[in-house]
Amino acid sequence: MRSPFRGIPDKREVWAWGMYDLANQSFTLLITTLFFAVYFTERVVPDREAGTRLWGLSFAIASGIVVVISPLLGALADFSGLKKRFLITLGALCILFTASLALVGPGDVALAMTLYIAANVCFMAGENFLGAFLPEIATRDTIGRISAIGWTMGYIGALLCLPLSLLIPGVIARTNAGFQGVFLFAALWFLVNAAPTALFLRERKAPEPLPAGQTLLTVGFSRLAESARHIGRFRQLALFLLIFLVYSCGVQIIVVFSGAIAHRYLDDQRQLVLFIWVLAAVAGAASFLTGLFQDRIGHKATILVALSAWIATGLGAAALPASGAVPQPWHIWCVGIGVGIGLGLIGSSSRALVGAMTPAHKTAEFFGLWGLAYKGAGVLGPSAFGLLAAELGQRAGMLLVSAFFLAGFFAMFAVHPEQGRRAAEEAERDAAAQTDIRDVAAAARYAPRTDLPSVLEAEQSRTGRSDAGRTSG
Repeated sequence: MRSPFRGIPDKREVWAWGMYDLANQSFTLLITTLFFAVYFTERVVPDREAGTRLWGLSFAIASGIVVVISPLLGALADFSGLKKRFLITLGALCILFTASLALVGPGDVALAMTLYIAANVCFMAGENFLGAFLPEIATRDTIGRISAIGWTMGYIGALLCLPLSLLIPGVIARTNAGFQGVFLFAALWFLVNAAPTALFLRERKAPEPLPAGQTLLTVGFSRLAESARHIGRFRQLALFLLIFLVYSCGVQIIVVFSGAIAHRYLDDQRQLVLFIWVLAAVAGAASFLTGLFQDRIGHKATILVALSAWIATGLGAAALPASGAVPQPWHIWCVGIGVGIGLGLIGSSSRALVGAMTPAHKTAEFFGLWGLAYKGAGVLGPSAFGLLAAELGQRAGMLLVSAFFLAGFFAMFAVHPEQGRRAAEEAERDAAAQTDIRDVAAAARYAPRTDLPSVLEAEQSRTGRSDAGRTSG
């Protein structure tokens, strides 16, 4: 089998970029999906139903915070050229707060919620900056494959860190010390495996000079206002982000509640861990296969395949028996495999499509909007599921999940990626032209005896470009 890194000029940098996905899987899997979720609902909060509600509330609060700050941070990173600094700082803070979860004991509800919310905000905000590097380390022809490399490395991280966590004394027996040991291990895993990202990932974008009277804070809002004014130019990207918000409500429901739902049917800790491990293995395989074909069949077609798998999986989950009843083993395992396929396909292809329709000079800003949509779904989806499931039962909640995916499936037919790609390329040419104009103006200032037309002619001759060349390009 050919290497997934074939044809990539800087293989080490792409690998280092993917290592951050591998590193932060310890937070996604060990903290949010499995161990801290169980510890919080069963040990920290005395009442299990109250614990479930507070766990959902903690996730929603963290998502809501990131909804507010993501576009601003993205604009700041684009303008200041500090994407890497933001990424590494947020990763370090997430590691610190994750390790601090080991200080949480039974009854420490406020401390647990505060530390988890802080860690999750840093984790989710960091994901925005990681995605913003994608258009810089990939071309529009390789962006799907490189996105899939990162996603696959994330699932490899899950496959490795989950069985290693079971070696910690007390985990299988579910002692408090065992849970706390897992939290420290999750932080250590993140720290060690994110080191290549800090060492080898490069920040390419130079800081832009601040306009007169502006600060980094005010210019961030100004850039967001500018993006809102010109969103019509990127209407294909805007339409996709809206659709992404809809179907991501379903994805977020699965991410937040899959462990709790599986626990209702798999009481044994070893069975539950094996179930999550198989789910991650299938997701990793699906993500790897996505990298082999999505650049050929297109990101939109890949997303449609993923949503088809999600619709079938949601309906299969809705057919599970009521809580307390024992389903056929093949039923629960088929649902788990469907979740793995859906996760592996949808994440990489969605991120790649955003990158394909994003102009290079607005990567952090637009990936901030992508993060905004996903985190917004983290507020809307799980809360809607919780309310509906509480009133009408789990089956009604899973039908809602299928409805989110079904709506996204049909809406995707209105998205035209080639139009979005052309809009991004045109914006890049316009940005380059503005840079040329600034260079010409600077040359004129330092050559006072040369008239501007002569400077412009000399600049065009030097670069081999002309107005006609730009128009035809």
